[in-house]
Amino acid sequence: MPHGKPAGVRCVQLTEDNRCAVFGQPERPAFCGGLRPSEEMCGETRTHALQWLERLERATTPNSPA
Repeated sequence: MPHGKPAGVRCVQLTEDNRCAVFGQPERPAFCGGLRPSEEMCGETRTHALQWLERLERATTPNSPA
C-alpha cells in the first residue's frame, strides 16, 4: 500500500488464510518487520491478539484521539 494502510482496512498483502504474502521479502514494510509479538500482544486467543492489534492501529493512526 504505497501511501500506507488506513486503520481498519485489511492489508493487501494478507493471504486468504491471514498470512503475510511478503513475509521475509525485501519489499515487506519496515513497520511490519519491526513488530515483535509478545505474550501481552498474543494473549490466550486469536481474538485477544486481533483486538490488541486493532488498538495499536488506532493508537498509531495520525490525528487519532487514541
